[in-house]
Amino acid sequence: PPHRPRHLGRGGVTPRACYRQAMRAIVPCLVLLAALAPPVAAENRVVQPPGPALALPFSPGVLSDDFLFLSGAIGNEPGVAAVEGDAAAQARRTIDNLKSVLAAAGLDFSRVVSGTVFLADARLLQPVAEALAASDLEALPPALTGVEADIAIPNAALEMSAIAARPGVEVRPITPPGWPAPALPYSYGVLAGDLLFLAGQVGWNPASGEVPQDFAAQVEQALANVGAVLKAAGMDYGNAVTCRVYLADGRDFQAMNEAWKRVFTSAPPSRATVRARLADPRFKVEIQCIAARGAKKVVVAAGESAAGRPFSPAVQVGDRLFLSGFVGRGREGYPAGVAAQTRRVLERLAATLAAAGMSFADVVNAEVYLSDVRFYAAMNEVYGKTMPKPPPARATVGSQLMSPEALVEIAMIAVRSSSAGGENGAGDGE
Repeated sequence: PPHRPRHLGRGGVTPRACYRQAMRAIVPCLVLLAALAPPVAAENRVVQPPGPALALPFSPGVLSDDFLFLSGAIGNEPGVAAVEGDAAAQARRTIDNLKSVLAAAGLDFSRVVSGTVFLADARLLQPVAEALAASDLEALPPALTGVEADIAIPNAALEMSAIAARPGVEVRPITPPGWPAPALPYSYGVLAGDLLFLAGQVGWNPASGEVPQDFAAQVEQALANVGAVLKAAGMDYGNAVTCRVYLADGRDFQAMNEAWKRVFTSAPPSRATVRARLADPRFKVEIQCIAARGAKKVVVAAGESAAGRPFSPAVQVGDRLFLSGFVGRGREGYPAGVAAQTRRVLERLAATLAAAGMSFADVVNAEVYLSDVRFYAAMNEVYGKTMPKPPPARATVGSQLMSPEALVEIAMIAVRSSSAGGENGAGDGE
């Protein structure tokens, strides 16, 4: 206004100059505060394709930040538990079921970056591979892992779970220098955004094509192959956040652990290890991993310990948490029965999630391994009452666990969600 004084205070500073000085001081502070503020968590959204669905405690897919996590699909008609047809027909139907979930999320099969194929018989790999080859894989073959496991649904020849990247996430296949092109339609690794998905690596020497007969040599070679894929993506062993180890013979568990400790010397990835017959009978071990760019934090729940173990209970990178396969062991050993063990497993997982400031409402994907698939219904009863509604994506198979007393093992991936609510994110409980 006309009566505004020309000068303010000593030094003859005009209001306009005073404003400029103030903004020069304030703006850097605002920029710093914005940089230090925690990122806003993305919403985890359940994806349900149209049509009938089975009343089972998992969702067909969960869309979270850059990725869609797809539950294990089998070759059934939607809404029908029975499975018919030979392995090739079931493989085609399985892929169609996965495609319907992808389509409901606005994606197609070309965005799949990682997949795990559990085969009722490892000899079925060829017809399954042929079905995959006809499923939009030319643009980007995913990082695939195929092992034998018991499928919970009678007559099912296979179960396949997958992870897909949203549009806009840059993806590229990873092949270490000098490695031959894969004989089957898959990539050794796929780099998608800040995550690297590795196909199952076995004890095969890419330079010579040789497969040593000795287990110790095979596990060393498989781990070296993991390292080569990591290096080709600009990473190293320290970037590994979670792994799955499949052993043809569970008696090799300790030898695998010794080799593991020599490679993962600090902040090792989370891990689940089960017995599984591999697609090629020459192989004794297969190792599948996910790696991430960013600072890693090992998460240990109160009452748990990572001391002396070659794996971390959970590894957190940003808003993502990768949890190991937990079994139902307590202070007094394993409780009797799969229901009691499932409750104990979920208690341990919940405590680990809580240590990272998360809950079951943040879980986007789970893998359940049963020592006997006849435990499927009893496990589902407990699991379904504990998980939030709608529940996360899930795959469930039967495999021998590393302890003869363990009846169930569950691994999870969680992503901090803005939609997660409640004190613990659990369902009604028991």
